[in-house]
Amino acid sequence: MLYTRYTFARALCQKKRVLEIACGTGQGLGYLAEDARYVVGGDCNESLVSWGRRHYGHRLSLLCLDAHTLPFRPGSFEVAILYEALYYLESPVLFLAECQRILAQEGLLLICTANREWPGFNPSRLATRYLSARELVGLLWRHGFEATLYGSPPLTPESMKSKAVRAMRRIGTRLHVIPKTMRGKEFLKRIFLGPLEPVPAELEVGMAAYQEPVQISAHEAPPFKFLFAVANRR
Repeated sequence: MLYTRYTFARALCQKKRVLEIACGTGQGLGYLAEDARYVVGGDCNESLVSWGRRHYGHRLSLLCLDAHTLPFRPGSFEVAILYEALYYLESPVLFLAECQRILAQEGLLLICTANREWPGFNPSRLATRYLSARELVGLLWRHGFEATLYGSPPLTPESMKSKAVRAMRRIGTRLHVIPKTMRGKEFLKRIFLGPLEPVPAELEVGMAAYQEPVQISAHEAPPFKFLFAVANRR
């Protein structure tokens, strides 16, 4: 999914000025920069930003920032990206106002977020609110964006093992026994899913299969794990 997210974005970032907000350590920044005019990454976690700076050196810029008050002049970027972070923001409305300000007139906002209507959905304890497909499109419209919605990956027939894991995940969530730390979650994943693939420091072309997101309607509960919104300024 990491490769799918950034391959989907890369096609929309060619020769553009790109900002990724909540980029973490920036695994996708170098991949995007191969086609973009230039790329800037930002995150509120200083340790993650520092790790990304050590990896990329002078190749591109990473900075510590707050998504609610972006430190850029009006019209600085043509594409703004927020992947897997909308549900952590204290005020998505302030974030969208900032995107309206820092994007050029023909700018794009790309959002990827978990689909709360997916049968296997498991909320994070740190999240503020998850939006349905309809709510996501509505929020963007009310704040100056017209969005086209996509979904990925599609639901596939479940094995008995995956059904059992999903049932146990639901029970663990209800009983509040899911670990809070990434290390604890990693331990459980190794038990139920087997060996885990390490996340690369930087994505490369062809390193994984690309599951092209499918255009969907917001008026039905989409059978996809993740939602993508490609939003134009109105």
